[in-house]
Amino acid sequence: MSTTEPNSESLFERGMQVRRRVLGDEYVDAAMAETDPLTTAFQPFMTSYCWGEIWTDDTLPPRERSLIVLSITAALGRMGEFEIHTRGALRNGVTPDELLAVLKQITVYAGVPAGVSGLKIMRRIIAEFEADPTRTE
Repeated sequence: MSTTEPNSESLFERGMQVRRRVLGDEYVDAAMAETDPLTTAFQPFMTSYCWGEIWTDDTLPPRERSLIVLSITAALGRMGEFEIHTRGALRNGVTPDELLAVLKQITVYAGVPAGVSGLKIMRRIIAEFEADPTRTE
């Protein structure tokens, strides 16, 4: 069984590296720029716990984690997170065809409204991703 092994980097530092790679610097910088007492306490917790503890565990590759997160966020109706993680899934190597396959499964298991909402988001994010001149393959 694989677990996240301790090393010289903190969970926050490792989590921040993965978070930036998956969600992008622009999104993370905006999230971290909020400096009220709640976000100042919440952002390090969330980065260490979610990204540092879960996303750095090498048991599952990032692309599979992306597919899981898309399924969960769609099923819960968290379409803002679904949008962010659709972009992240593309960054993690998930293809548009694979996104469509996941969307179909979401529609069957989480319902047509989740699928229809997801389709609108995926179409826009895929188009933006494919039109981005700075992306690398």
